[in-house]
Amino acid sequence: MTKITKAVFPVAGLGTRFLPATKAIPKEMLPIIDRPLIEYAVEEAVMAGITEIIFITSHTKRAIEDHFDQNFELEAKLIKSGKHEYLEKINRKIFENVKFTYVRQKSQKGLGDAILQAKHLIQDEAFAVLLADDLILNDPSCTAQLMSVYAQKNCSIVGLNIVPDKDAHKYGVISSDDVGHAEQTFAINDIVEKPTENAPSNLAVVGRYILSATIFNYLENLAPSVGGEVQLTDAIKLMLKDELVIGHLYKGLKFDCGSRHGYAQAITHLAKDILAN
Repeated sequence: MTKITKAVFPVAGLGTRFLPATKAIPKEMLPIIDRPLIEYAVEEAVMAGITEIIFITSHTKRAIEDHFDQNFELEAKLIKSGKHEYLEKINRKIFENVKFTYVRQKSQKGLGDAILQAKHLIQDEAFAVLLADDLILNDPSCTAQLMSVYAQKNCSIVGLNIVPDKDAHKYGVISSDDVGHAEQTFAINDIVEKPTENAPSNLAVVGRYILSATIFNYLENLAPSVGGEVQLTDAIKLMLKDELVIGHLYKGLKFDCGSRHGYAQAITHLAKDILAN
């Protein structure tokens, strides 16, 4: 079993729920206090051992590339004005040896299609997928928890959280014979994208995955489904027929920063420490 070193970040979405702010600014660059949302997810991946970040992006997301690149003019001004403490903030040491790769998704065809764009960079490796909209706080991180399960099971791992029945239609929901047995790790029998009724459980897929490279075999010829998009959930559903996929109920505090409500909650939560000092 090879070590997981690559993580895919699908960031090509339009961010329509945050218009007009996202007319000119990628939603992933919206600040959570003084750091953009995307930086939290990248930090999570790097701290879990990832050494290559693969952004699936679009022509409107140049700000993300600029954020993780050096800004020599800004650095020179900070040095000249004696503001050395800010240099670490814009050139974080944890990102020093990380490779950042950018792949354009030419049209918005869904999460499954976005991940497929990374096939030529992944080849035969298992890899992580992180959706930056889900800000998850814990130590060890959600990605580190999934990697730990992968090290034991050597198969694809899907992050899970418990959702109220009334919200099940917003997520991919799994079924498993282990549900109800007070387990934290589940062998998945089936997965349903945004069930309109009779959800198979209250365990919903969160924006963290460890996937084997065989996922590309299912994504390549997958037809669009819910929302007219190529759904990663549908590819995982096909994968279940051929190999084991595990769902892991992670430990941590999650904020859905893809919604205004969750975004405001995240800022409020992280602001408490600042206000306390």
